[in-house]
Amino acid sequence: MPIEITKPGLVTSVQDGGRSGYYHLGIPPSGAMDQISYRAANLLLGNPETAAALECALMGPELVFTEDAHVCVTGAEMVPKVDGEVRPTNTVLEIAAGQTMDFSFASAGARSYVAVAGGIEVPEKLGSRSTYALGGLGGFEGRPLRAGDVLSIGKRTGAPTADAQLPEDLRLPLAKEYTLRMVRGLYDHRVVPESMDVFLSETWLVASEADRVGYRLKGGTPLEFVPRTPPFGAGDDPSNIVDACYPIGSIQVPSGEQPIVLHRDAVSGGGYMMIGTVISADMDLVGQMPPNTKVRFEEVSVPQALQARTERADRLDRIRLACS
Repeated sequence: MPIEITKPGLVTSVQDGGRSGYYHLGIPPSGAMDQISYRAANLLLGNPETAAALECALMGPELVFTEDAHVCVTGAEMVPKVDGEVRPTNTVLEIAAGQTMDFSFASAGARSYVAVAGGIEVPEKLGSRSTYALGGLGGFEGRPLRAGDVLSIGKRTGAPTADAQLPEDLRLPLAKEYTLRMVRGLYDHRVVPESMDVFLSETWLVASEADRVGYRLKGGTPLEFVPRTPPFGAGDDPSNIVDACYPIGSIQVPSGEQPIVLHRDAVSGGGYMMIGTVISADMDLVGQMPPNTKVRFEEVSVPQALQARTERADRLDRIRLACS
C-alpha cells in the first residue's frame, strides 16, 4: 500500500521511537522529537506505539495514497486537507485510494506526526527505522523525503476506529512561550554565580537555527566566566573544555553568548562546556518550539526531575488507556 510523495514539505523524515544503545559510538538516538504526540498518533490507529511515522517540520508534505488507508495527524497545528477538504488533527481519518493529503503551514507548534495504520515500512538499521540524516542512516535511504519517493506501509495489527479522537487534555500543549526545567551542571562552576542567576531570570528567543541536532537561543545577556588558565587540550575561548560527553538536552553556550539545547540527532561529545541539561520530561516541548518562541529556564533538583519523568510516564499511560 504505497504512498507517493509529490511534495516533500520543508523537512519530512521517517522517525520512530529511536535508536538506543549506540550513543557511546557516536550514533545518536534520533526518533521523534515530540514522543508524546508521535506515540499518540500510533496508539489511535491501533499500531504498536513505536511504529515508524512521518515527522514534518513547519510545513507538511503532499501525499498521494494509492490504496485505502487510515491516517492520524498529531503534534503541531499543521491542518491536514484531503482533496482540498480540511480535516481535523488528533483524529483517525479515512483516506480513499487516489486521494491527496496536504497540509497548511504550522500555525502552532513546529512538528506534526503523520501515522498510517500499519506503520511506514522501511528497513530497520541498528534496531530502528528512524532517520539520522547526518549519518545517512535509517529511514528512507538515510535522508529526508524528496518529491517522487514512494513509501510502503506495513501490515495492520488492529482495526482503527474512524473519527476516534485523542482527548484534548492529553494533547501536548502548544504555546508561544515555554518554561524549560533544567538541572545544573556539569560545568556551571565555570560561570560566575551572579551571571548564572541572570541566565535563569531572562527570557530567550528560539533562533532560526533550530533543528533535530539542537535549538539555538538568542536575546539574553552573555555569560560571564570565572577567570582561568586554559587546561592542556582546551581552546582559548572560555567556553571551551577538554572534550566531554553530551547528554541529550544539554545546554551549551559557545563563547557564552547563545545557548544551544541539544536534541535527538546531536553529537555525543565535544569541547563546549555545558551549564545544565533540560530534563527529559520537557524535551517533547522543545521539539514543538518554532523560531521566535519565548523560552525561560527554571532550575530544578534531580528528585524534581525524576518526579517530572514519572508524571510524563503517567501521561503516556493515560493516552494508552484512552486509545485502547
